[in-house]
Amino acid sequence: MPDADVSVAAAAPLGTLVVFGGGDDDPLLALLAGLLPDRTAPIEVFTTATRRQPARTAAAYAHSWHQLGCPHVRHLQVNEDHPADAPATLDRLRHAAVVFLSGGDQERITDFLVGTAFLALLRHKYQHEAGFIVAGTSAGASALAEYMLVDGHGWRSLLGGRVEVQPGLGLLPGVVLDQHFAERARYPRLMHATLAQPHLLGVGLSEETGLLVQPHQPARVFGTEAVVVVDAAHVTHNNLPEVPRNEFISGHGLRLHLLVQGQQLHLPTREVL
Repeated sequence: MPDADVSVAAAAPLGTLVVFGGGDDDPLLALLAGLLPDRTAPIEVFTTATRRQPARTAAAYAHSWHQLGCPHVRHLQVNEDHPADAPATLDRLRHAAVVFLSGGDQERITDFLVGTAFLALLRHKYQHEAGFIVAGTSAGASALAEYMLVDGHGWRSLLGGRVEVQPGLGLLPGVVLDQHFAERARYPRLMHATLAQPHLLGVGLSEETGLLVQPHQPARVFGTEAVVVVDAAHVTHNNLPEVPRNEFISGHGLRLHLLVQGQQLHLPTREVL
């Protein structure tokens, strides 16, 4: 098993990754249940991002999955009182068919997982275990990417120094991910983030909308709204390297895509299919 600090290998993962923009998670749960070859497979609900009443959150998800015919749903706790590398926790992760990350505060996820054997095992399962599914909604989705947005609000995100991007768990390499995208007017901060790091592809997930990433296939959009893709790899002007804090940023030549249900994105080449 690889070390926790080693990046996900370049070879295409054998597992499936699903990221969802938040809101009503029922369409996401139905999709995940449909991806299971056996609905009796063990599902682990990971609520580290959820500060308030995580047990209640896990129970609500378990109830929804039970209604979909999935009986084996458990609450996988990693927090101040439950270390990620506890032997029982690692054993449950080792046997999980689905790990589902709930919403809340994505920084809690990275705070508790970066540098752990838990994260190494999660990456290893996603990379090498055919049929394994890792999914996240809202903050849980953001944390799965290589980078995640953790700060930046409204029009002020167009000012220098007013957006913060942090490393995520790295299961979706080359991507900076944002969620609740259209509903919370997060276009400015994703543009800022991609201008700051043009090697990253910006992906914004609106609510009730997500990306399904399966082995050897382009990422596919599902849900009722839109996925926004911002590509700054070939900008002709970018003042971020020298713009002072609280001065407006400027970028020319960004590529913007709006993708809806059924449309596809080839993440390695950034091409819409």
